[in-house]
Amino acid sequence: MPDYRLKYDPASEAVHEAMPAAASEMLTLALADACSDPIGTTQPYGQDDGVVRVLVIEQAFAVLLVGAQTKTITVLQITYLG
Repeated sequence: MPDYRLKYDPASEAVHEAMPAAASEMLTLALADACSDPIGTTQPYGQDDGVVRVLVIEQAFAVLLVGAQTKTITVLQITYLG
C-alpha cells in the first residue's frame, strides 16, 4: 500500500486524462511509484527542499507538491511533451 495519497489540481487531471493511452499509463505508474517513495523517484524542482519535486518520464513531466506531514502528493502541473 502506498505511503502517500495522490491529489490532483483540476487542470493537471484534465491534461493527464487527455494524454494518449500509452503515455498516460506510464505517468500513472510513475505517480504510483512516487506515492511509495516521493523523494527517491523524483527530482528537485529548483532548490532541493523536499517539498516541490518534478517527476520526469519519456513523454511528460509533472510538478508535485509533497506534503510529508499530511502524507499527500499534489500534482500541480503536468506537461505532455508528446
